[in-house]
Amino acid sequence: MSEIPASLGRVALALGIGVAGGWFFSILTMPLPWMLGSMAFCTIAAVMRAPIEAPVLVRPYMIAIVGVMLGSGYSPEMLDRAGEWLVSLGMLGAYVAAVGGVGLAYFRLFTKYDPVTAYFCAMPGGFNEMVMMGTEMGGDERKIALTHASRVLLVVFTVPLWLRLTGQLDIMDRMGLGVGLGGVAPADYLLLAACGLGWPIAAKLRLPAAALVGPMILSGALHLSGLTATQPPMVIVNLAQLFIGVTVGCRFTGATTREVTHALGIGSGLAAIMLILTALFAWVIEAMTGTPFPVAVLAFSPGGLAEMSLIGLALGVDVAFIATHHVIRIFMVILLAPTVIRLWRR
Repeated sequence: MSEIPASLGRVALALGIGVAGGWFFSILTMPLPWMLGSMAFCTIAAVMRAPIEAPVLVRPYMIAIVGVMLGSGYSPEMLDRAGEWLVSLGMLGAYVAAVGGVGLAYFRLFTKYDPVTAYFCAMPGGFNEMVMMGTEMGGDERKIALTHASRVLLVVFTVPLWLRLTGQLDIMDRMGLGVGLGGVAPADYLLLAACGLGWPIAAKLRLPAAALVGPMILSGALHLSGLTATQPPMVIVNLAQLFIGVTVGCRFTGATTREVTHALGIGSGLAAIMLILTALFAWVIEAMTGTPFPVAVLAFSPGGLAEMSLIGLALGVDVAFIATHHVIRIFMVILLAPTVIRLWRR
């Protein structure tokens, strides 16, 4: 019984550190302060061996809220321009192949990772899925986990800061992340809550990121049908940001300073390669389809579905476009990664 209070204490400390980070980043008027601030402070705390623990039991529910929020970005008018997405969606396969191939070459040239570990470290897929697949196929679980944690951390920090420095992110526009608690009618609260049923349905169908993808699909269907045009309240979305940021930061808990430093060093090179390729693809997409460059960057950046979509929400851009591209990219990697490495081994 003593383990439960101790675990709750570690989670409470992590959340407290996350709140402090969010508050501090808010004072600095940083973009997405509750996610980036909590992420930064918890990463530092983890490296300093603070007794913190990720709120793993609550995080999926927060992710589901983000899924409902992303689904609210769909609208009936979007059906008229769905064909505009076909070009960029068609380029996702080439993007995954380019990023994965160059990333694999980077790991084989500059690290001593075995082929399986290097392969799954290079894949621009979901964090949990790549760790599980890589471990099952004989890769080093710790190296894969630390590499992907570093990738997400660095990309999520770099992209919004770059958008702010280039003047493309309005840091004062907080309403882009939701409405007030009183701005949602009771009937709409019930509809948004019902979207949570998409989580167990997606899990039953074995969809990746079920806690996010399931609610997003149901919410998207509701908003496309015109039954509701309501978004989740801003306070709840900020709370979801906090839990996501704390969880990313806590991924470094238990790792030695040397392991974290090495992972961040390797991850910096990987993140730079991925972002350069992302920028190239975004430039091509802008030239071919007229999609704004920042939107294309967010749609292709390998920084995590929830994280990149939240940045899109802060920008007030087409979050449905961003989320759809990330979901399909994750599907591609999960379906193709095991097959490709089996063929490579032969």
